[in-house]
Amino acid sequence: MATLSRWCRWKSATFMATLATALLLGTGVSVALAAGATGSTWASAASTTSVTSTSGTPSGIAPALPCAGIAAQDLAAAVPGVPFEITSATELAASANTFGDWAACDVKGVIAPQIHFEIKLPETGWQANYLQVGCGGLCGSTSVNNAPASAGCVPLTSGAFAVASSDEGHYQGGGLFSTDPTLRADFGYKSDHLLAQAAEAIIKVYYGQPAAHTYFDGCSQGGHQALTEAQRYPTDFDGVIAGAPANNFTALNTFSHAWTAQSVYLDGGPATITNADLADLHKAVLKGCGAPADGIIADPLSCTWDPAAIRCAAGQTPTSADYCLTADQVTTLRRIYAGPTDENGRLLYPGYQLRGSELNWAGIITPATATGGSGDISFVRETLRYQIFDSPQPALTYKDVKFTKAYYTQVMALGEGMYDATDPDLSAFRKAGGKLILWHGLGDQHIPAVGTMAYYKAVQKATGGAEATSTFARLFLLPGVAHCGGGQGPNTFDALTAVTDWVTKGEAPSSLTTKSVDGGGNTTATRPVYPFPYVATNTTGGPADDASSYTPVRSGAEADLKLNWLGSFRSGYETVGNWVKGRWVVTRGKA
Repeated sequence: MATLSRWCRWKSATFMATLATALLLGTGVSVALAAGATGSTWASAASTTSVTSTSGTPSGIAPALPCAGIAAQDLAAAVPGVPFEITSATELAASANTFGDWAACDVKGVIAPQIHFEIKLPETGWQANYLQVGCGGLCGSTSVNNAPASAGCVPLTSGAFAVASSDEGHYQGGGLFSTDPTLRADFGYKSDHLLAQAAEAIIKVYYGQPAAHTYFDGCSQGGHQALTEAQRYPTDFDGVIAGAPANNFTALNTFSHAWTAQSVYLDGGPATITNADLADLHKAVLKGCGAPADGIIADPLSCTWDPAAIRCAAGQTPTSADYCLTADQVTTLRRIYAGPTDENGRLLYPGYQLRGSELNWAGIITPATATGGSGDISFVRETLRYQIFDSPQPALTYKDVKFTKAYYTQVMALGEGMYDATDPDLSAFRKAGGKLILWHGLGDQHIPAVGTMAYYKAVQKATGGAEATSTFARLFLLPGVAHCGGGQGPNTFDALTAVTDWVTKGEAPSSLTTKSVDGGGNTTATRPVYPFPYVATNTTGGPADDASSYTPVRSGAEADLKLNWLGSFRSGYETVGNWVKGRWVVTRGKA
């Protein structure tokens, strides 16, 4: 995987030669020359000033002022329309930095009215790169602790990136913030765009120059943020990594999650499937899908196993050795694998749970006991009560969601323009030179991976077909991997290197190498993942835990995916949000 590791070994011959020449001439290093600047509005022609350690190793771009000096800067008017203040600037020791062994100036601040942010500015090693990271769930806290898809990226661990994140404009504690139209707009629409602009100003003050390349990395709500940026603010970032994106936010948190909850708690009764069923159920699914010995289904979309195949015979009691399903359990599972549908059988969310994901359902789709609650119930509650309607509806629960065309139309008209990021037309992002890596675990228990496949196919249709789309956007699907990591398949990987290589060198990733890592940090398995619709198949007969055993094979099930969905991925459903008579209003175009 030379393509993946090359940028992380950033001391390449080309870079070193450029740097050495610049140092000898005493002119500094042109960002555009040294890093192949493209795309971002940040990538100006500013030059950098590199410093060299006593050993002669390039140490990156030196700060232009001490960390404490940032707090004294009055940047309130630095970015028109983005009023913000720095509340603190403190030294962060390398030993306390979760990203790697580099000391930083840890800057905290607030963008009006209450978007709290944090940015870590490397004191040494900075290579004119900026990375903004997303959050998860409903956010509510800054998340400058790690980047979801950057495991092993040396520049990140050595201080080549300034890294920032925000709380999206509210404190943690549920969806009550959505009762305020300003906070609703910040969460659903523009907090990341505002942070990108504020961070640009802070970086320019601290280093005396702007960043040359800008990147975004997020998973779940962070993946939603990533796609919001690519669709609505296409010049903010050169490279975007969107993992397991909750971009179809409204339908996901109402129809998808309510459907699984109503399926598990049939007719409002006790749970038909609990965590205790999952191990035996998963074994049955693996057998029914013809899974290999390692228990990882590489192409679960192609498996159509019917739970009725293990329906209990009259008088049969299920055991672990002879597991079977009751009639209600068969109904529950068929519904979960089919996805939410209206009275005419049309999907109300463009996805459904894939077979092989069962071990990851615990606590989310299934409860610990028949009378316990699932995570899906709480997801629906917050959305229904506080987010999609114009006024709070505190009595609503998952039981109130109706799976009809009329209810779908009502709900989606209220929330999609504000919260959703489903526009497939990424032509402006492509025109700006942007590169997008989408990724999703096929065992995702929170956000069905089928929805991301469906969105990517819509992008292909909107941007000139599969080949044209692959020049700037690629989707990678990780077998057995749960929501944003974990699960049964290799789940650790470095997409940040891949996207930076793509941005700075024009090297599109032909594959990513995923790893399983034990508690001691040892790699126990490796497996490649290939761009959609290709799956890694062991065609050599080699060890299942060795990436070299696999080659790409086209998945007919993925390539030919078609959904009978009531909704659509369409361009022009919203254009821009603005204040109208004291209220944030999203202008919608024609469907």
